Amino acid sequence: MLTVNSIKNGIVIDHIKAGLGIKIFKILELDKINSAVCLLMNVQSKKLGKKDIIKIENVVDIDFTILGILDPNITINVIKDEVIVEKKKLKLPERVENILRCKNPRCVTSIEKYIDQVFYLVDSKKGEYRCMYCDEIYALSEV
Repeated sequence: MLTVNSIKNGIVIDHIKAGLGIKIFKILELDKINSAVCLLMNVQSKKLGKKDIIKIENVVDIDFTILGILDPNITINVIKDEVIVEKKKLKLPERVENILRCKNPRCVTSIEKYIDQVFYLVDSKKGEYRCMYCDEIYALSEV
């Protein structure tokens, strides 16, 4: 049996859909931080069957917006002196800037590279966003 020690201070990203942990690890560029990081994959879960977990020693500045887009069921636990002091439940953000890319080749953001990519949530159940410039629908299942 694998044993991973608890962290004294830091962040635990929990309830990650199994297999998505490595993608989150890369997107957050956790290989470039100076703190200890632990990626656990395919951990048994009563709720999900299997899940991934990321533990980050010492609190780091993380943009949780991207996590809500990748998997809105993720929870963020802030740990202080080995105790959870804050538990954040993610949700799909209403507005997303420079995270998604418009797939419409005629969109102004495809032609003018300096323009911010801005999307608005149009259907939270389907995970659909609409480009602010050309109204193209982008489903998160396409990520």
